[in-house]
Amino acid sequence: MDHKDTEMNEKGVSSSTSGVVVQVREKKGLLRAAIPCMPFPVAVICLFLNTFVPGLGTFVSAFTVLCGARTDLPDRHVCCVFWLNVAAAFIQILTAIVMVGWIMSIFWGMDMVILAISEGYKDQGVPQQL
Repeated sequence: MDHKDTEMNEKGVSSSTSGVVVQVREKKGLLRAAIPCMPFPVAVICLFLNTFVPGLGTFVSAFTVLCGARTDLPDRHVCCVFWLNVAAAFIQILTAIVMVGWIMSIFWGMDMVILAISEGYKDQGVPQQL
């Protein structure tokens, strides 16, 4: 390897400086990938519902899958994704007693809003800021 194209960083790992672009993709679990991409107002309503009644917003979002909302599971059947969302809502309801489900429910709602915002930027052709 040529010294011009590679530099050693502090830990001894070589890094290329020749203009290589590295893309990082988040690997989501099955339930997390089943979160539907909804319109922004619907996502905010689901976040509001999840904040005050754990699992209710997630349960409502399951029905948006039946209405055509996209998910990160394109190879799964719509009914399977619907039941995955119902299962996530059920888990949130059952574990809300020990506060874990309530916290999970709020984060789930925040993920719905973040996904709605990021998909909105993609649809409008506006560059996303990280």
